[in-house]
Amino acid sequence: MNQSLTTSNRPPYGILTIMMIGAFISFLNNTLLNIALPSIMADLKVEASTVQWLTTGYMLVNGVLIPTTAFLIQKYSVRRLFISAIALFTIGTVLAGFAHVFPMLLAGRMIQASGSAIMMPLLMNVMLVAFPIEKRGAAMGVFGLILMFAPAIGPTLSGWIIEHYDWRMLFHFITPIAVVVLLLGIFLLKDKKEKVDMTMDFLSLILSSVGFGGILYGFSSAGKKGWDSPYVYGTIAIGVIALVVLIMRQSKIERPFLHFGIFKYPMFALSSTITMVVNMAMFSGMLLLPIYVQDLRGISPMDAGLMMLPGAILMAFMSPITGKLFDKFGGRILAIIGLTITCVTTYYFSKLTFETTYTHLIILYSVRMFGMSMVMMPVSTNGLNQLPAKYYPDGTAMNNTLNQVAGAVGTALLVTIMSNRAASAAVDLAAEAKKKLTAPPSEEAIAAMEKQIEASAMLEGINFTFVVATFIIAVAIVLSFFIKRATPAEDKMNNKPEENKVVPKLAEN
Repeated sequence: MNQSLTTSNRPPYGILTIMMIGAFISFLNNTLLNIALPSIMADLKVEASTVQWLTTGYMLVNGVLIPTTAFLIQKYSVRRLFISAIALFTIGTVLAGFAHVFPMLLAGRMIQASGSAIMMPLLMNVMLVAFPIEKRGAAMGVFGLILMFAPAIGPTLSGWIIEHYDWRMLFHFITPIAVVVLLLGIFLLKDKKEKVDMTMDFLSLILSSVGFGGILYGFSSAGKKGWDSPYVYGTIAIGVIALVVLIMRQSKIERPFLHFGIFKYPMFALSSTITMVVNMAMFSGMLLLPIYVQDLRGISPMDAGLMMLPGAILMAFMSPITGKLFDKFGGRILAIIGLTITCVTTYYFSKLTFETTYTHLIILYSVRMFGMSMVMMPVSTNGLNQLPAKYYPDGTAMNNTLNQVAGAVGTALLVTIMSNRAASAAVDLAAEAKKKLTAPPSEEAIAAMEKQIEASAMLEGINFTFVVATFIIAVAIVLSFFIKRATPAEDKMNNKPEENKVVPKLAEN
């Protein structure tokens, strides 16, 4: 029995299942290495500034390649792109799993990223085309389950593997799954796409790579090198200039590399803005909590990962429910409720102390994840719903690219705020401690005092950064009141209704 990937027929659930498994392991890979970084540093004898390239390099490859997916999705079939993506991911996983020097590990990681960058926009575009608008929320809810649940369980799984096996096992256990998904894709996906005569505008590709890559590199380096470093402001400036030139070029060529004109659709522009703001604030929990629980409280990596597991399970449970609620009530009410919950819980995270209980952290983090589950996918789906179908690849590519940039910007800002606040707090605490001294302290007392001041200053920095994140989320709450239920609009870029659209087709036996 053949199934076409169109909204007029029954969606090909078998094919979507294969693609979702592939997307799951690629998303899982995003956070799997975080807890393993200290082990990799010790084993491969590299510094923290070097090992961070496993994360920064991954982000850079995504930032460079994701903008190309709009062209790739329109040019090539789903089958060809999916097989290419999962093959690249598998090759990178195998290479990283057998790495005994850091350059080999980094190369494997970046090859993984090249496959993962294609996977997410491809799957999102397939789901947009496969389901009618009235059922799209439920479908995207299942997609949201994968998108949020996979990275969330990464720290827990990674912590368990690191405690029992070598860090290379993180890659070895993914390899057989990736191989099975690759074989299923080769034998089950059938190509029905009509040949499309399109050519890549390589100047736009270069401008996009320099633009997004420069901004991502600059902001991701700011927390480590400082904002006054020429590597930071220089690369950001180059990136901004390249993006300005890219946008100007896209408005002049017949077939744009990336349709910036889709921001003429108000609900898409609003949803992109909200998700960018939320992404910036979301990293406060992902970035600051591991520092607090491991460095300040001495909680083991395994227990730190387990702390986040209930929230991940709750989010997984809620995503399909949220999708159905979106189909029924629209995105505004869900966004307002979800962002309010996220805002309140983020504020309470600014009240952390050295006595905050483990149970309190689990409950607060779980409620925060409950709020987040009601925001990202409903808001994104509502924005994409307003686009004509032929602009879905451009919309998904633009959303994913901007989310990468927002994540890098948010991480850099939060790290800088935390570091600066901790440094100023350390000076104040040291001055206060000196005033209380009645006699010259011993060397042991000085060492203990310095350690206590450092920990207290770091806690102050973390709490203050959560306050800043609270205000960032408050901005998103205000914006969410302007959300309206979106329906496919006319093609504003060509000033005519959408007609004779080319819909990609896919079949399964």
